[in-house]
Amino acid sequence: MQRRKFLKEGMLTAAGALFVPSLLKAEWFDANILGVVVNANAKGEKLAHYWSKCVGAGRANEALRATWLEQLQMAKKHCGFEYLRFHGLFHDDMFVYKEVEGKAVYNWQYIDDLFDRILAMGIRPFVELGFMPKALASGERTQFWWKGNVTPPKDHAKWGELVTAFTKHCIDRYGLQEVRKWYFEVWNEPNLRAFWDGSKSEYFRLYKTSVQAIKAVDEKLRVGGPATSNFVPDDRFDGEVEDKTRHRTHLVEDVNDLTWKGVWIKDFLTWCEKEQLPVDFVSTHPYPTDWALDPDTGKGAGRTRKVQATQEDLEWLKKTVAQSAYPHAEIHLTEWSSSPSPRDAGHDSLPAAAFIIKANLDCIGLAHSLSYWTFTDVFEEGGAGDEIFHGGFGLINYQGIVKPSFHAYSMLNQLGDEILQKEDGLVVTRHSKTKKITALAYHYPVELKNAISSEVDKELNTGTPKKFRLQLNGMQAKKAIQIETLDRNNGFACDAWKKMGCPHSPTREQEQALRKVSMATKKQTASADAKGSFSWETTLQPWTCVLIREV
Repeated sequence: MQRRKFLKEGMLTAAGALFVPSLLKAEWFDANILGVVVNANAKGEKLAHYWSKCVGAGRANEALRATWLEQLQMAKKHCGFEYLRFHGLFHDDMFVYKEVEGKAVYNWQYIDDLFDRILAMGIRPFVELGFMPKALASGERTQFWWKGNVTPPKDHAKWGELVTAFTKHCIDRYGLQEVRKWYFEVWNEPNLRAFWDGSKSEYFRLYKTSVQAIKAVDEKLRVGGPATSNFVPDDRFDGEVEDKTRHRTHLVEDVNDLTWKGVWIKDFLTWCEKEQLPVDFVSTHPYPTDWALDPDTGKGAGRTRKVQATQEDLEWLKKTVAQSAYPHAEIHLTEWSSSPSPRDAGHDSLPAAAFIIKANLDCIGLAHSLSYWTFTDVFEEGGAGDEIFHGGFGLINYQGIVKPSFHAYSMLNQLGDEILQKEDGLVVTRHSKTKKITALAYHYPVELKNAISSEVDKELNTGTPKKFRLQLNGMQAKKAIQIETLDRNNGFACDAWKKMGCPHSPTREQEQALRKVSMATKKQTASADAKGSFSWETTLQPWTCVLIREV
């Protein structure tokens, strides 16, 4: 009877969402429905937008392209990113370093161009020191088609001089107070031979040379590492180099039965304490997968872990740092996504948005940044993508078509800076300055126990619908509300591309149409009632994300 009365008094929109102006009774709640009642004036808890702190990009030289810059401006506008991290700052295509008659000659023009442009957008560099200039390299081993040299320096003193000269130049150009706001990370994933053709001890020496060089310029500059790759469930990295015979993930049926840990983190912190070296932040890359190389075939054998993997990894990391000699070190996850593959269809698909929102909300308070890898498909580690949707890392594809992941960050960016209530599937926030309310609901189906994978067609059809009910009390009377929905039919261009027949080289008109579709989330308007109460009820299909904000 109460249910029939509730429906009768409600106002049903064309989309099926129910807005009920009256206060809800106890019968409104149901064990199978996510129902929340929130007072807009309740005391909130501070919320830091750590998801917008940093975002990744491929390599420095790609930043000199117009398309890359245009897309970064777009990402900044909608997603609010504050810092940008990328590889290859010292790569030879940036022309930073050469030797003439045995003496170092520095050239900062390309770096200046890059830094000038991103700073003008309001984005600061999260500096990754690497790769090795050929004239300073101890070997020939390289990574990627653009041949980033991954060998240790042949002369650590000269590497230190390069880092010193670079640091001084940045201060001369941008000012000490500005550069103190940057981060300096030593290298990228040195535990993997693909990125560091040396041992653990050799990396530690590189860190020592680098941190001492930077701190000698100014002790308040922020330096950290070790920027290692995925968490692992075994001791493959306990020695000086990876022991591929120690991999365990290919020996078990379910990788979630294993206990996972960070790579080199404890050893790094212990060694820095022994050497009396500063560590301003600890960095690593918690992809929720194991992309170990099969010790017999040498081929990738990636396995996707449970959806809570990122949260568990960050809890391990926060505890480890807290128990170290550096309990106040910041924690920056300088690469993160659903997988570390630049050819994973999951990056382009709708489930990526719900995964991003869920993982970031689950990990609130565990890190200072969780940096999505990357903001753009202007990215060439594996060469150019074969198709416009090729599973690239980017939030935006090469043609400027945004993906559902872009909308996820846009929605997260619009949340307030105070949490009023958080549930699995819903968060309600308030903006401390304006007192406006913004809520975000998402449906990550319980039927999918793991993080999303490349099996996009299967996952898109996984799960059952879920009912959501939200009531906000204590608002201004008749206050306008906007409801923005991302789902299978709104803001998802990959499906539209498939309906076009997956054109390999879309026409200009097709590209324009796809860009329009990609931005076209559904937007509806509603309002609070005369008593300042607003109620929303709807049934969300799996992977749907809804932003409800006071305007």
